[in-house]
Amino acid sequence: MILALVVLAFLTFTKNIYMASISSYYTFYLIETFSLTTQESQMMLFLFLGAVAAGTILGGPFGDRFGTLTVIWISILGVLPFTLALPFADLFWTGVLTVIIGVLIASAFPAIVVTAQELVPGRVGMIAGIFFGFAFGMGGISAAVLGILADQHGIRMVYLICAWLPAMGVLTVFLPSRRALRGGR
Repeated sequence: MILALVVLAFLTFTKNIYMASISSYYTFYLIETFSLTTQESQMMLFLFLGAVAAGTILGGPFGDRFGTLTVIWISILGVLPFTLALPFADLFWTGVLTVIIGVLIASAFPAIVVTAQELVPGRVGMIAGIFFGFAFGMGGISAAVLGILADQHGIRMVYLICAWLPAMGVLTVFLPSRRALRGGR
C-alpha cells in the first residue's frame, strides 16, 4: 500500500510539473517561438486550460467505465508522444497538441485520487486533502524552479525537458489492480 501511494504521489508530482510548465510559461513560449502577440498567446492558453477542465471532468466517468488504472496509463504515459512532439510542432499543431495534452493529462487526477482512496478505505477526506494539497503545492514549487531553468537556459529548454516527464507513467506498473484492491479488504 505504501509503495502504491508513493507511486501515485510521484505521478501526481510529474503531472503537475508538466501542467505548471504550460500554465505558467506557455504564453512566453508561444511569443518567443511563433512571435504571437500577448493576446494571441493568451487565447492559446485559454484553449489549453479549457482542455484541462474537460479532461478533469471526463477523468471520473472514464475511470468508472474503463478502470482507474487504465485512465492513469493513458493519461500519464499515453500523453508522452504528444508532449515529445510539442517542442517541434508548428503553430497549428502546437494548438492541437496542447488541447490533446490538456485533456489527457488532466484526466489522470480523478483516477489517481480514487485509486489512493481505494488503497486507504475509510479515509476518503484525508487522502483527497493530501493529494489536492500535494498537487497544488508541487505545481507552485515546480513553477518557480522552471522559471529559474528558463532564465538560465531558455524557455525552449523547459519544454524539451518537461516533454519527458510523462515517461514516469511507467511507474503505474507498481500499482495494484482493482481486483487486488478489492481482494485485500
